[in-house]
Amino acid sequence: MEYHKYENVAYHLHTIKTDKFKTVTVKVNFKRKLEKKDITYRNLLADVLLESSLKYPSRRDIEIKTEDLYNLFVKSNTYLSGNYMIMSFDCIFLNEAYTETGMLKESLDFLMEFLFHPNVVKKRFEATNFKIAKKALEEQLNSLEDNYGRYSMYRLLEEMDKNALFSLRPIGYLEDLQEIDESNLYPYYESVLSSDLVDIFVIGNIDSEKVQQLFLENFPINTLKKPAISHYLEPLKPRRMLKTIKEKKDINQSHLLIGCKIDSLSEFEKKYVMNVYNFILGGGTDSKLFHNVRELNSLCYSIHSTYQPTSNLLIIKAGIDASSYKKAVSLIKKELVNMEKGNFEESDIEKAKITYLSAFDELEDSPSSIISTYISHEYLGYDMLEERKKKIHEVTKEMIVSVAKKVHADTVYLLEGGEHNEANEDE
Repeated sequence: MEYHKYENVAYHLHTIKTDKFKTVTVKVNFKRKLEKKDITYRNLLADVLLESSLKYPSRRDIEIKTEDLYNLFVKSNTYLSGNYMIMSFDCIFLNEAYTETGMLKESLDFLMEFLFHPNVVKKRFEATNFKIAKKALEEQLNSLEDNYGRYSMYRLLEEMDKNALFSLRPIGYLEDLQEIDESNLYPYYESVLSSDLVDIFVIGNIDSEKVQQLFLENFPINTLKKPAISHYLEPLKPRRMLKTIKEKKDINQSHLLIGCKIDSLSEFEKKYVMNVYNFILGGGTDSKLFHNVRELNSLCYSIHSTYQPTSNLLIIKAGIDASSYKKAVSLIKKELVNMEKGNFEESDIEKAKITYLSAFDELEDSPSSIISTYISHEYLGYDMLEERKKKIHEVTKEMIVSVAKKVHADTVYLLEGGEHNEANEDE
């Protein structure tokens, strides 16, 4: 693969030339410092922009054009990344070597229509398509509590620290959505173009210089932006006593989550040691949690742990019967202590390394995964794949034990069956 980064005063263009794929994938990221008031605006804006444009005012117009472009595909996404919220637009289309000359420019032009020529009249988004997007987001927000896994995660993070950025809900807030209309969304859109940090990633069998020229000619953002700050949130001090929150709902399987805060880590610990630690603890069917909580004691239907590097958190999630709650928590806490004591084998470390090396190989099999690798390099300072493959071998048992002592159980959240009720306890 041949990588180029073109640094424009208003945006950065990243091109990745490879002949592995028949498609060209383009990702445009708009990034700004995370604030609660922006989240719902950005979710709605991402959807509204793809509902229509001035040139393609209806879904039928869009469908006809995408067929003309050999079934080009475009989508939007929003997500939180530590100190930032990112609004992303993806466009995937066949390389013009398999279609016809000029399709690269025509496909990019189509994407630019949505980003820079929205369906706006007199600084108001067109009402019909705006209402379609707003209604869809409203339905998502209203149905949040029906998605028990997602709801439980949001509630855990809120209870860990309601003032922390990681506690904000990336989907948005219903009360904020009700305040947004066709008129006030437009100035927010203008602020995105003038203020957001912008990165463009393009991967495929491309001429990088040609791609750069096309963006210079057709990407009308030219505002000088402030330098980026770190994505990583500062570590938070864990509680001296474990906080417990219980809520009841009319559900069959209870959702148990334990949120752990992590002390300051070195760069190597953050990017390598914690991943090996997490795999051994709860990263798969070979993990300590799976074996000791699920298989030996039959206390849960599922259990795993997830490391969130930008938030300095480790989250343990289990599906349990409510009657198993106390014993499950006790065994999970025991496994955290066992990791601190080094009660795991060298073979566990080797399994973890083999798994991560296999995952690295799989990352090279799809354009979106390769782009994600460059995004993690650009935003989070992660090494590129070949360097990661080398450094993962440097992780030792002593390093894992040292990291284990920096992981502190902070908050337990249980969503169990029954009528709605909420309680707070300390353990």
